[in-house]
Amino acid sequence: MLTQPITALGPNDPDDGDVGRQRRGVAIASLVKIERNRIGFKVPSQSGNGAYVVTLDNAPFCTCPDFEKHNRPCKHIYAVTYTVQREIRDDGATRTTESVTVTRTDAWHIYNEAQTHEQERFVELLQALCEGIPNPPHKNGRPRLPLSDVIYSLTSRSYSTMSGRRFDSTVREIQAKGFIEKAPSYNSAFRYLESPDVTPLLKSLIEESAKPLKAVETDFAVDSSGFSTTTYDRWYDHKWGKVKSEAKWVKAHIMVGVKTHIVTSVEVRTDQSSDSIHLPALLAKTDETFTIGEVSADKGYISKRNLAAVVAVGAVPYIPFKVNSVGHQGHHKRDTLWERMWAYYTFNREAFLEHYHKRSNVESGFSMIKAKFGGSVRAKTPVAQVNEVLCKILCHNICCLIQSIYELGLEPVFWTFEAKEPVAPKQFAFAGF
Repeated sequence: MLTQPITALGPNDPDDGDVGRQRRGVAIASLVKIERNRIGFKVPSQSGNGAYVVTLDNAPFCTCPDFEKHNRPCKHIYAVTYTVQREIRDDGATRTTESVTVTRTDAWHIYNEAQTHEQERFVELLQALCEGIPNPPHKNGRPRLPLSDVIYSLTSRSYSTMSGRRFDSTVREIQAKGFIEKAPSYNSAFRYLESPDVTPLLKSLIEESAKPLKAVETDFAVDSSGFSTTTYDRWYDHKWGKVKSEAKWVKAHIMVGVKTHIVTSVEVRTDQSSDSIHLPALLAKTDETFTIGEVSADKGYISKRNLAAVVAVGAVPYIPFKVNSVGHQGHHKRDTLWERMWAYYTFNREAFLEHYHKRSNVESGFSMIKAKFGGSVRAKTPVAQVNEVLCKILCHNICCLIQSIYELGLEPVFWTFEAKEPVAPKQFAFAGF
């Protein structure tokens, strides 16, 4: 929350800089209704086109272009601060209000709007994402299918949860409506799904689909979950004298924003590797776009390497310690970061858990993906299984964006190529750190 209160503005004060922003913020708060939602506060745009989202937790931020450009309080932040903290009288004097005069809206009508318009919005957003896919140059032989059309077809099939053959007629309808140039047959789509070159492309689309929420998400959670397959490992058990089998799994490691459940980075593997080793890579990819304030993970991720990686990007790690963890590593192996985090976890458990419980949002994200797009994959080869899971996660991100369009007044724009400004290392606020 802003530490400086909004002061009274005289008629001769300049209408630029912070003073001008305060003036316009007071005008907004006096003329329009500021609504509270589950993210923060929804402030209507003065132009009448949409609205912006403001939060006052920790460092205030807003989704408007002015805040993103200058990274300082804008008129919308001042409007919310004025509405929550102060009431300005006609004579210019101020007095603190005890109650918050903010209207809370019923979220059901927003949810209904998002759900009833999801399919039409989905095809539009997916088309906008696929427009940024470069097509490889044609050299010799038969012309290739446009790569953007193939990705559009594969992602749309995952959204429909239909098999490739039954979805073939739908692809032709998509072509007739002008969303793609050429409709790939199901056999062509399957061949592309088995290509290792498609994997990094799908991951980049997932990361790009999360960028419109970079001003909303500051706290993140990480975890992994498995997607079942139709392939099996079989072996002969000499002890029992019979053949045994076990289904194979595809394991997805994701980092999500705790407010909207958007997936910001992902790693999908067919091997059963440890969860802990994937955190630095997920963190680094998220840090390319987002300003990270907190990272929550379960105790399987606790390690010196992971703690140092989170602190290096200017964030606070909320990872619980195991029961056999100790606060020191011997006289010759002292680690200040490890000791301080262990002391905070041990002696400030209640405060730690308030932040750590945000981790449940990554489990909610997996639940949303599996409930809507299925917890299993149809593909038979390992590469195709990985790509199919990535298609499900891309569908999930687009659906999260659609919810944000109606709830936050967000209008996503892709492929802007704006670099994130570097952030100084985090100054930890809890005691003893």
